[in-house]
Amino acid sequence: MVMAGIAAFYGVEVRELPNVDRPIVTVSATFPGAAPETMDTEVTSVLEDAAARVSGVREIRSSSEENSSRIRIEFNPGTNLDVAAADIREAVSRVTRELPDRVEQVRVVKADADASSIMTLAVSSEVYDVAALTQIVDNDIVPALLTADGVASIDQFGSRPQQLRVAINPQRLNRFGLTISDVADALGGAPFDVPVGSFRSNVQELIVRAEATAGTPELIKDVIIRDATRVGDVAEAYFAPADATSFVRLNGEPVIGLGVIRQAGSNTIEISDAVRAAAERADQRFADINIRVISDDAEFIKISVREVLISRSWWCWPRSRMRWSASRPIRIAAQIWNRRSSRANAPSSNPTRCTAKG
Repeated sequence: MVMAGIAAFYGVEVRELPNVDRPIVTVSATFPGAAPETMDTEVTSVLEDAAARVSGVREIRSSSEENSSRIRIEFNPGTNLDVAAADIREAVSRVTRELPDRVEQVRVVKADADASSIMTLAVSSEVYDVAALTQIVDNDIVPALLTADGVASIDQFGSRPQQLRVAINPQRLNRFGLTISDVADALGGAPFDVPVGSFRSNVQELIVRAEATAGTPELIKDVIIRDATRVGDVAEAYFAPADATSFVRLNGEPVIGLGVIRQAGSNTIEISDAVRAAAERADQRFADINIRVISDDAEFIKISVREVLISRSWWCWPRSRMRWSASRPIRIAAQIWNRRSSRANAPSSNPTRCTAKG
């Protein structure tokens, strides 16, 4: 029994509540500038049809919002979540070419049914602005946290990535006889990067590409719209943070919040330890950035596990206490037997009443 208990302690999943996770895989996609109706017809429906062809699917729920689409796929009980996620990834990859060209960040995540975070971290800095801090979080901190075993995804709150914006002046546009569609078409062809062939000799082969990518405000302004009219004649181009969709503050200080989503069937305590170690390494790497753990479900779980170990530590008592515990049931049974015997041999407590009945 002791060996079985030790094996169960180190082998079972450790979490706050009983394991009621269902095999659920979430597919999300981002389409900048798309309306909910566009997301539903051009993105969500395509991904839904691909997911419906996977065997073992029990239920599919989807939601289409501005710029984003989210599909929740539930499999039959007992399905291997790793195999199910691999099947969904393969199905999504087959229909990627059917999606619009500007669709980005198609992700397949293994997560709990509610996909609630088990840890919340706050990233702040007094040196970097919100755009630079978001870039560091995206490129360095989030990838470091995702390496922790059992982490499904990292949700961000309050982040504002840097964008290259083009602000069109309607009066200038009208003066040149152009429309916004003309500017959009010109900007759509700005990142010109296509293969044009190759040079081959007896010893080597060189691939030739025509590259004229406009990735700075100056290059965007030089893009030709029509004839000699350029984008800079009718608009201003500049870098700026994206529009804020959420604000997060900690003690009055603006921060970027990170929510750690666990995979179904993973150990919450092990995830917490790994995430804390990764956050500490990232905090030491960037001297001007402060990473703090705001909430952690593993703290309550550790306290509960400690209380269970204390309450079940009877095998650590002295030998005399063990003998007393083993003999206690026998003594209780003897006391009950003595009481029953004494009641049977005692005289009647109401003899007058018994005599009248006789």
